[in-house]
Amino acid sequence: MTILNETATRTDRWTPVCSYTDLLPERGAAVLVGTMQVAVFRTFDGALYALGNFDPFSGAYVLSRGIVGTRGGEPTVASPMHKQVFSLVTGVCVDDPAVAVPTYPIRVTDGTVEVSVV
Repeated sequence: MTILNETATRTDRWTPVCSYTDLLPERGAAVLVGTMQVAVFRTFDGALYALGNFDPFSGAYVLSRGIVGTRGGEPTVASPMHKQVFSLVTGVCVDDPAVAVPTYPIRVTDGTVEVSVV
């Protein structure tokens, strides 16, 4: 079992969302975990990240369609609406640190990507 970007909290319930190979590097995918829309990303180095899909600047669920990149070596996603950049690690907006989106623990178990939103 490989665990990527797992947080010690909220990990008691995992929801399978897709196969690891279904996620294309540097592209996002929107998944539904319970009633939560989650944006899941796979970077070129194979790391996985999960953020809330809601863009607080535009009011739309679009972060999964954003442009994946880096700022200062940290993986990021730029909203496709107004181009604000969010850290994939912390969810904090690089352009306005007072704004953040939630991050969620994510892991791979037997080739299946799982997310915890509890």
